[in-house]
Amino acid sequence: MPLSVRSALSLLLALMWGSAWPQGMPLFAEFGINAQRVKAEVARTPSERQTGLMHRKTLPAQQGMLFVYPHSDSHCMWMKNTLIPLSVAFIDARGRILNIEDMQPGTRDYHCSVSPAQYALEMNLGWFHGNGIKSGDKVTGLEQLQARE
Repeated sequence: MPLSVRSALSLLLALMWGSAWPQGMPLFAEFGINAQRVKAEVARTPSERQTGLMHRKTLPAQQGMLFVYPHSDSHCMWMKNTLIPLSVAFIDARGRILNIEDMQPGTRDYHCSVSPAQYALEMNLGWFHGNGIKSGDKVTGLEQLQARE
């Protein structure tokens, strides 16, 4: 069903000002790491962060999932019920990549940030290495995202 101009404008304003996003509709963000552009589904609520990429069978090449936390802290990921091999980059509040970890599907091994992180970006296994992205690199365009509790 097409959106009216008024409805489309309301959605745009809600996204810009961080207001309520329609429930059940994934939020996507685009940002940059070095020369790469990434489109990521954003997990901002506790429920979205808990579910993550569980039960999905594929992930497009330049897409991922960005976990946005309400506070910088030591955050950890695991792969229970996750079917896709992934790499995760833990990112601090200034957008610097702290560390990158490779994760295998279905495991319960913990993969944690080496220092307080505000974000975690999951991409297909090896994506960061294959694109020359490493610890210390800057992620641009994250400033507009905030976690919702």
